[in-house]
Amino acid sequence: MSEHEHTAGARLDLVLRPHRSLSPLGFWVLMTVLAGFSFIGGIVFLLAGAWPVMGFLGVDVLLVYIAFRASYARGRAYERVRLSSDQLTVERVDPYGRREAFALQPHWLRVEHDASDERGELRLASHGHSLAIGGFLPPEERAEVAGVIRAAIAELRRPTI
Repeated sequence: MSEHEHTAGARLDLVLRPHRSLSPLGFWVLMTVLAGFSFIGGIVFLLAGAWPVMGFLGVDVLLVYIAFRASYARGRAYERVRLSSDQLTVERVDPYGRREAFALQPHWLRVEHDASDERGELRLASHGHSLAIGGFLPPEERAEVAGVIRAAIAELRRPTI
């Protein structure tokens, strides 16, 4: 998912975030339903004399919980693309909060995106340097981001009268 805005001094300010299809409320509803079914199933097996099965059902719920928590942790990562009159910066923040920044000269910047390619990778290239961005976005959103960046660069390059 991407958000964009124009802030003071910036011609473009995009924040690219991985998509998470399940909201936090949906996660808790899913976990409650899963735990409820596992508990009821465990009681049925307990009454049938197969008490060890109850433990395995609890482990299943725990593993689903851990998998979703790991997915949400990865969802905290994002990339921020900012275009000013003198540089384009890409700031990457990983799920642990570590930051990495890249700067490219915008006047010779090329936005490379081949929508016909299955991967549809989005790259920014300038003066022999190239940087892939938005790898976690679906192909349609990468195409949209490419269009937004191209439009902002075209506006930057437009001569002022």
